[in-house]
Amino acid sequence: MIQQDIIQLTTKELRERLKDEKTHLTKLKMTHAVSPVENPLKLRDDRRTVARLLTELRKRELEEKAKVKK
Repeated sequence: MIQQDIIQLTTKELRERLKDEKTHLTKLKMTHAVSPVENPLKLRDDRRTVARLLTELRKRELEEKAKVKK
């Protein structure tokens, strides 16, 4: 998932997507531990997607706090 797609999601959709991505990443890690995954770069891509989602959520939280302080 690219950053432009993530920015367009609502906060609720971001949280749901984050939950799904974390679950998917965990399953992929378990599968890889038992038998190697065909494309190990998929692990890296999924991990980075989770990081992008977390970054966008944090950015939105900080923006809300800034609005409240004003």
